[in-house]
Amino acid sequence: MAESRRNGTPAYILIQQSVRRQIQADQLKPGDPVSSERELARQHGVSLMTARHALAILEREGVVERRPGSGTFVAPPRIHFNKLMSYTEQMGSRGLAPRTKVILARIIEDEHEIAARLGLPGEGRIVKIERVRHSANEPFALETCYLPASEFSGLVDVPLARTSLFATLENDYGVELAYSDEEVDATVAEGRVAQLLDVPRGDPLLRIRQVIYSSNSKPVIYVVGFYKSERHSLFVRRTR
Repeated sequence: MAESRRNGTPAYILIQQSVRRQIQADQLKPGDPVSSERELARQHGVSLMTARHALAILEREGVVERRPGSGTFVAPPRIHFNKLMSYTEQMGSRGLAPRTKVILARIIEDEHEIAARLGLPGEGRIVKIERVRHSANEPFALETCYLPASEFSGLVDVPLARTSLFATLENDYGVELAYSDEEVDATVAEGRVAQLLDVPRGDPLLRIRQVIYSSNSKPVIYVVGFYKSERHSLFVRRTR
């Protein structure tokens, strides 16, 4: 691994940066093939071992996936279960620009199940924020967030297509998010969910129902998310 280029940056890191830039610029999209180890070695003037090392790290990070006998391909967005992260942080960890479309942001009432998840009276007023998450200009997740309107009614006016909800809560409201309890299961796309995710009805989806707590163990956000992925059912606690 002694090879290096440009200001002493290791060659394998330069290869990773090159692949990430292509993904961020939508030159490579999920499912697209990535240049082979041999081709990357030729392009960057390095050994085959260095190119292989670069792709191995990208694979461990979930940026690419290797298919024996077929090659290396850009991986679909991954959900990290070991850390409580916002979508903005998830995309940033992969070197990608977050893209979000806000479908709805308003205050609702008389949603008893949701209120119970947030520890509110059944008739309590609740902020509802519905957003479609994109990767490579394609929708991959539909997330609906619910928060107590008594504390966070101003969120309906925040440009959450461009701003992280987590960062807004922490920076503007002084709320320190600490952990979440989650229910995760497999489901299928139906009706409006299928339409917003642009998938056929009956396609498999991953559903996550998540209560996010502050550092004083108070429920702050209830999230229902649908993701283009298949998983078995499990219960997860994430820490911030």
